[in-house]
Amino acid sequence: MADKIQSIRGFADILPDATPAWRFVESTMQETLEAYGFSEIRLPVVEKTELFARSIGEVTDIVEKEMYTFADRNGESVTLRPEGTAGCVRACIQHGQLHNRTPRLWYAGPMFRYERPQKGRYRQFHQVGAEVFGHQGPDIDAEMILMTGRMLRRLGLDDVELQLNSLGTAEARAAYRERLVEYLGGHRDALDEESRRRLETNPLRILDSKNPDLQPVIENAPRLLDHLDEGSREHLRGLESILAAAGQRYRINTRLVRGLDYYSRTVFEWVSDRLGAQGTVCAGGRYDGLVSQIGGRETPGIGFAAGIERLVALVEEVGSVPDAPAPDAYVVIGAPSALGAAHALAERLRDRCPGLHLQVHSGGGSMKSQFKRADRSGARYALVLGEAELAEDRVTVKDLRGGIEQRTLGQQELATLFGGAAGNDDNRESGARSGT
Repeated sequence: MADKIQSIRGFADILPDATPAWRFVESTMQETLEAYGFSEIRLPVVEKTELFARSIGEVTDIVEKEMYTFADRNGESVTLRPEGTAGCVRACIQHGQLHNRTPRLWYAGPMFRYERPQKGRYRQFHQVGAEVFGHQGPDIDAEMILMTGRMLRRLGLDDVELQLNSLGTAEARAAYRERLVEYLGGHRDALDEESRRRLETNPLRILDSKNPDLQPVIENAPRLLDHLDEGSREHLRGLESILAAAGQRYRINTRLVRGLDYYSRTVFEWVSDRLGAQGTVCAGGRYDGLVSQIGGRETPGIGFAAGIERLVALVEEVGSVPDAPAPDAYVVIGAPSALGAAHALAERLRDRCPGLHLQVHSGGGSMKSQFKRADRSGARYALVLGEAELAEDRVTVKDLRGGIEQRTLGQQELATLFGGAAGNDDNRESGARSGT
C-alpha cells in the first residue's frame, strides 16, 4: 500500500463541521461591507515580487523572510500574495479605477506567509479586507473604524478593544526615526538579537516587541505621538472628535506601529484576549503614499484586513455561530419501484418551493434504517413514497418532531405545506424533454 499523502505543513483543510462558522463570518462581513457601499474586487493569488518589495518594504520581515517567492518558467520572480492591499492598488492603477473616482472595494481569499505554524496561525491563511481611495480627511477613517466595529458586534464579539495611533507623515516619521535610533542605540546591550537587527532596518517595529525583557526600554522610548507634524495632529483630533460623537470608545496606543512600511497617519487595531494573550482581530490604517509608490498618481487611501481563522475561533469561543440548517424534509423510499418517482417528486417540490431544504434517501436499506437516517438528518418531516402512495398519487407525511399526526397528502397539498406555489409543471417538463 502506498504511503498516505498528507497536507503541507501550515496549509489546513477546513472540514464540514467548521464551514458553518466560516460562512457565518464571511457572509456577515460581506453584508456589512455592502451596506456601507463597498463593491467586491477579485484579485490574483500570484503577483510580481516587485509589487510587494516596493509596497510592503524590502526590509520588512514579510519581504525578507516570509514570502513564498519563486521563478516562473520565464525566469520572472513571482510571489504568492502575503496581503491584499498592494494587489488591490495595482489593479486600480492598471484598470483606471482611480481616475476621477473614489472607489470602495472589498476582497476575500487566501494569503501566504512562510511563518512557524501554531494555533490560529497558518502559512495559508484567509483574510477579508477593504480599501477606500481618494479621501483626505479623517471622516473616512472614522467610518471605516465604525464599520469594522459594527462587523465585530454582528459577529457577537462585543468585548474587543479599539486601539488608535498616528504614524504621521513620512517626513515626520523619518525625523522621529533618528531620535528613536539614537535612544535605542544607547541601550543596545539591553536589546535582543531581533531588535538589534531591526535597529538597522526597521526600528519602529522594536516598539511592537512582545519580549518582556525589553518593556522597560520601550516604555521610556521617545513617543512618535510627541513628534507628529501639525497636519497629522489635526487629522487625529478630527478622527477622535467623530468617534466621540458616535459613542465609539477607544484607547490611544503609542506603541501601535503596524508591520508594513506603507502606513501613514491613522493606524488602528481591534484586539481581544479571548484566545489567550491579547491578539489583533482586525487592523488597518491610512497609506497616502502607496498609490504613487506603486506607479499611480498621488492618491490617499485607507484600508483594513481581518483574519478569518482568528474570527472563526472567536465566534466559536463566544458561541455566536447560528446552527447549521437541517433539511426541511427527508424523502423515504418505501419500495424499489418508487425510486424514480421519489426523485421526480423532490425536483417538483424544489421548483415550487424556493429555499426548501430537501434530502432524498440514497443507498437503499429497510424502512427502519431510512427513518433512522431521516431522524439523524434533523429533518422536520419524512416524506414516504411507497407502492401504496404511488398507486394513489399521494405522499405520506410523518412529523419526525411530533408536532402533527401522520397524514397522506396529494402533491399540490404537499407543496402548500412547504409554502410553495401550487401549479402544474407538465409544460416545463415537456419543454425540458423536447429541448425547447
